[in-house]
Amino acid sequence: MAVEFLPGNRLTLLRSGVEYFPALEAAIREAQREIFLETYIYAGDATGERITKALCEAARRGVAAHVLVDGFGSRDMPAEFARELRDAGARLLVFRPEVWRFPFRRDRLRRMHRKIAVADGRVAFVGGINIIDDMDTPRQKPPRYDYAVKVEGPLLGPIQDSAVRLWNRVALARLEHRWRVSHPVPPHLARGGSQRAALAVRDNLRHRRDIEEAYLAAIGSAQEEIIIASAYFFPGRRFRRALTGAAARRVRVVLLLQGRVEYVLLHYASHALYGTLLEAGVEIYEYHKSFMHAKVAVIDGHWATVGSSNIDPFSLMLAREANLVVEDRRFGAELRARLRADIEQGARVVAKTRWFRQPLRRRIPMWIGYGLARLAIGVFGFGGRF
Repeated sequence: MAVEFLPGNRLTLLRSGVEYFPALEAAIREAQREIFLETYIYAGDATGERITKALCEAARRGVAAHVLVDGFGSRDMPAEFARELRDAGARLLVFRPEVWRFPFRRDRLRRMHRKIAVADGRVAFVGGINIIDDMDTPRQKPPRYDYAVKVEGPLLGPIQDSAVRLWNRVALARLEHRWRVSHPVPPHLARGGSQRAALAVRDNLRHRRDIEEAYLAAIGSAQEEIIIASAYFFPGRRFRRALTGAAARRVRVVLLLQGRVEYVLLHYASHALYGTLLEAGVEIYEYHKSFMHAKVAVIDGHWATVGSSNIDPFSLMLAREANLVVEDRRFGAELRARLRADIEQGARVVAKTRWFRQPLRRRIPMWIGYGLARLAIGVFGFGGRF
């Protein structure tokens, strides 16, 4: 299903928590009637405390505060936070709580990976930033590197509608019928600026491939340059062919990927794809400066996306995701400039000649990782796409 672009928006690009959390706190603090907050991770750190305090203060002054967290990603959310929210009058729901931890159930991987916030139908945020401190990066070098977008204008309608629909669905599933929202605050749809944007979501019903199709359409029409930054990168065949096809058309294709090892299997499986991409002329850079969590792209300087979706099987086939898709040269130029600076200041190029000269002892783990990843994808029934 094609995404619907709406004109007249004002979009503010936010880099990492240092820019995002003050803006989110301000929106919560200024809210008068209603707040929706969705996050995959709600950490028990200083940032979690800040946001919990802001939500509690809003709830105490009569704002209807709705907080939706994922049952796996937020399984370590402190009980104290939940109690504080409840005592203040805020409503907290858990998407698919972790009850049975049997690892080989496909539905266990159907997580709520979205990061959305809406306040009073007046301002919204969409991106990849969880409620977690930028400096909270166990076994990784801080700060966490990520992006989000502040949205004002007509796009608030689809964003708020998506948040309310998911909230109501989870409320029904959790038997909290009294928490259903039947009359949300009408979104402020007046023009906030001049930028065209759309909300692309991925679910397991009508929008299973919307985010992937948006990427593929933009890549397929690219004429000059593609820059993609993805923390977790293990694309399927169609996506890989789209990238190599663009490179064959003499489009400059640049990938900024995670250089630090977080998930060993995915790390080696992803590296097994490098050879084909490099041979096709794709440029690959690995981000080593700090822990990378970004999921963004800019194509031909005017098409851009910022959101929660990685380019891997979890995001593209299982999880609920939300990306902002933008058609605007000013926004594209800003994101492109930031990505170019991130590459120059924090990444290392993967040189083609050096890559193909790697000894066998380094190649073997990659192909083992690739084989195991393909096996796991096949077990869950998605092997044909990868």
